[in-house]
Amino acid sequence: MNGIGSGRFSNIEMEYIRRHHRHQPGHNQCASALVKHIRAPVPQVWSLVRRFDQPQKYKPFVSRCVVRGNLEIGSLREVDVKSGLPATTSTERLELLDDNEHVLSIRIIGGDHRLTNYSSVMSLHPEIIDGRPGTLVIESFVVDIPEGNTKDDTCYFVEAVIKCNLKSLADVSEGLALQDRTEPIDRV
Repeated sequence: MNGIGSGRFSNIEMEYIRRHHRHQPGHNQCASALVKHIRAPVPQVWSLVRRFDQPQKYKPFVSRCVVRGNLEIGSLREVDVKSGLPATTSTERLELLDDNEHVLSIRIIGGDHRLTNYSSVMSLHPEIIDGRPGTLVIESFVVDIPEGNTKDDTCYFVEAVIKCNLKSLADVSEGLALQDRTEPIDRV
């Protein structure tokens, strides 16, 4: 796959990428995948990721989201983007929501931005981190390279936004996991 080399990923990560992240970039597109290890169990992380109607719970650049229709494949959401990014709105379609495999896929179909033909897949996988249940998150994307931009510039920009979102997802999920692990103090 263009942009997703096996040198950057472990064998297990490559297996998950082959299984769930099958982008077929065209000649004027870039594609990449990013990995984040989160110190929170999959159900905790998935409870945030699966909320197609509430991306602002962990995506720092989203100020507002309105969903049209039920939460099902083909549902559309209108996302308002906070200032600081070269965008104001995004119209996104839910392509896949698999609660068993923990996979979410969206496609951007409109809005005020330069992410033409953008499609992403996010998959969550259980792992053990420091003896506790953790989550391996993989997010991949494919997008057209805008006129006047290079493939590297386009990938770098999208990867920077995804890294920010994944860091925020980790922060929120790990905060929730810490709350859940709080145990009462026994008094003597």
